[in-house]
Amino acid sequence: MTRPGGAPGPELSVVVPAYNESATVETVARRLRALPLRLEVIAVNDASTDGTGEILDRLEREGVLDRVIHQKQNCGKGAALRAGFAAAMGDVVVVQDADLEYDPEELLTLVEPIRRGRADAVYGSRFQGGPHRVLFFWHAVGNRTLTLLSNIFTNLNLTDMETCYKLVRRDLLQRLPLTSDRFGFEVEITARLAQSGARIWELPITYSGRTYAEGKKITWKDGWAALFHILRFNLFPPGGDWRKR
Repeated sequence: MTRPGGAPGPELSVVVPAYNESATVETVARRLRALPLRLEVIAVNDASTDGTGEILDRLEREGVLDRVIHQKQNCGKGAALRAGFAAAMGDVVVVQDADLEYDPEELLTLVEPIRRGRADAVYGSRFQGGPHRVLFFWHAVGNRTLTLLSNIFTNLNLTDMETCYKLVRRDLLQRLPLTSDRFGFEVEITARLAQSGARIWELPITYSGRTYAEGKKITWKDGWAALFHILRFNLFPPGGDWRKR
């Protein structure tokens, strides 16, 4: 993609949804900006109450962030991501959580299958043998169970459907009819990519999960909600011609 005048546009748009992440969001933003990529960083403040919005505005003034979008009320991660996706201009789009669980340097490897024209989407898997912090057994069981159930309906052989790192070609991503406002986003985008016939690759990544004391927000209730979303988004796909690539 090129901008007016022939200047190359961003190769990768990184959308950073942030809700009350004042302790870590600046570190994440600066680590992203240090990557040797033509990068666009878009942060979406989901009506934070802890000063996150002010930090993001300062980082935009300093040129660390390219754009900050402020949600007027807390609408959830999925809604924040849709706002960021609509504003993205890069050839490829990825989500970067603001909590330091995922290492931005992994993006240098993950983008390669799309860059080489071999994939339409790339998933970074926490369960393919990459280094990871040892934490909760039942969280791992829950993630693998949800991935298995998703695979049954999508006929994919993913190892980590719930991963944050999903790189998708922008032209494809912006055609997907995404509607989920909260944590159903991971299930929905996987279902829509499968339904579109996208070529999906999976590569191992490192992972440093947080404890609840450190700010982790996912609970068992989200797991039950994800189960409902697997049935909903796979059994009742939307109509239209969005599947055409």
